[in-house]
Amino acid sequence: MAAEYTEADIRSLDWREHIRLRPGMYIGKLGDGTSPDDGLYILLKEVIDNSIDEYIMGNGKEIRVEIDEEGRVEVRDFGRGIPLGKLFDCAAQINTGAKYDSEAFKKTVGLNGVGIKAVNALSSFFEIQAWRENETKALEFSKGQLAVDMKNPRREEAPNGTRLAFEIDRTIFPAKSKFKEATVEKMCRYYSYLNPGLSVMESEALYEPIHLVGKDIDIAFTHTPESSEEYYTFVNGQNTTQGGTHLQAFREAFVNAIRGFYKKQYEPSDIRAGLEAAICVRIEEPVFESQTKTKLGSAGVSPNGESLRTFIGNFLKEHLDNYLHKNPRVAEAIQKRIQLAERERKDLKGVQKLARDRARQAKVHNKKLRDCRVHFDTKHKRREESTLFLTEGDSASGSITKSRDVETQAVFSLRGKPLNTFGLARKIVYENEEFALLQAALNIEGGLEELRYSKVVIATDADVDGMHIRLLLLTFFLQFFPELIRDGHLYILQTPLFRVRNKKET
Repeated sequence: MAAEYTEADIRSLDWREHIRLRPGMYIGKLGDGTSPDDGLYILLKEVIDNSIDEYIMGNGKEIRVEIDEEGRVEVRDFGRGIPLGKLFDCAAQINTGAKYDSEAFKKTVGLNGVGIKAVNALSSFFEIQAWRENETKALEFSKGQLAVDMKNPRREEAPNGTRLAFEIDRTIFPAKSKFKEATVEKMCRYYSYLNPGLSVMESEALYEPIHLVGKDIDIAFTHTPESSEEYYTFVNGQNTTQGGTHLQAFREAFVNAIRGFYKKQYEPSDIRAGLEAAICVRIEEPVFESQTKTKLGSAGVSPNGESLRTFIGNFLKEHLDNYLHKNPRVAEAIQKRIQLAERERKDLKGVQKLARDRARQAKVHNKKLRDCRVHFDTKHKRREESTLFLTEGDSASGSITKSRDVETQAVFSLRGKPLNTFGLARKIVYENEEFALLQAALNIEGGLEELRYSKVVIATDADVDGMHIRLLLLTFFLQFFPELIRDGHLYILQTPLFRVRNKKET
């Protein structure tokens, strides 16, 4: 029998109830702090974004971020400070802000008047204080409800700005939720990349990073010996970790600018091989693909302005062309890097067919792999637990194989010491059977999108040979799959040592 559906079933929620009942609409997944895109980091980001907006508008040069052992967060900026008479509205009135049509915030990232209200509603403790012209006012909330109100501003000599402190509500977030210091440091480091003199490097540069600055755009890049591309993208101070339209425009414009300068139709993949770049644009009313603001969806630099594609394309065409004409040594270094990538690509063609045949066979039967049932590239609830142990020979893998959880733990047996890949071309991944089978087991030939295991654990013996094999495997991953390490998928098993003795004999 169908359930009745009447007027009594219709509910209207106030803003606090809605945010607390459906937090995913505002901050994505809750998480417990183990992943950089967990909800508690989105809360912190919403607070810092407001301070960054002040910096973008030319107010304040310092932002202090503190997190104590209990998980209480405090962010203090030295901008203009929220107008004291509107402090309550900015903290607890949904869709309230100065960034809709105000000249006070023309090119900022906080747009919707939602950010810190979500922080307020999802915090067991939330305090906001503003200073303006030696006057201050503070409010304290709990779960979005006002708890303490400093009704009238008081005199206090302190620099202008805003301080916001909060502690996540553990009735909504998992009880074990915790901010990871390394993740917070990385967030702050990404914000600091936006300063003039931008330099972002993970690998050894083949030439001094090129820094091009224009109105509302900053681009810094160089090439490295790596074969992969690495990008850091920002919009109005927001680190867009998933890229978006500005990244698409840059990748296309960079290829066109290089082709135009050298007057050669190089392959896009050869031009961008080893490219590390940071792209920062400042646009009006940016549109993001979600409330977490990790991917830009805007097509233009302003609602009625030119497209991002045209804006970035014209900028690179002019400034990069000028730079390369003035710096012939850099132009030569870039061309040599492109030609190297071209040779490597052509060399790979000869061995990829053999490797693909092996990969097809490995999907049916990978003789090195004792697989598990749950994999990272599925939607299974235990996908994050999927683990591949890399062991030293069949005998060493025996004990792990017997004691493993067959649902989530797989074992890949190496045959003694693998090849030292330091300085070798990528084709060795295809030519060497063991590496080809390992690549097939991980399913990472085309990137990490279809990675089969959340954790890849190097589990070698606790002796000199084991240490050597560990270093050789690290060299292999650093050389050809650095993103596996960068994204936190590679682990080392610290093998325990035991001693058994009976008075006389050990």
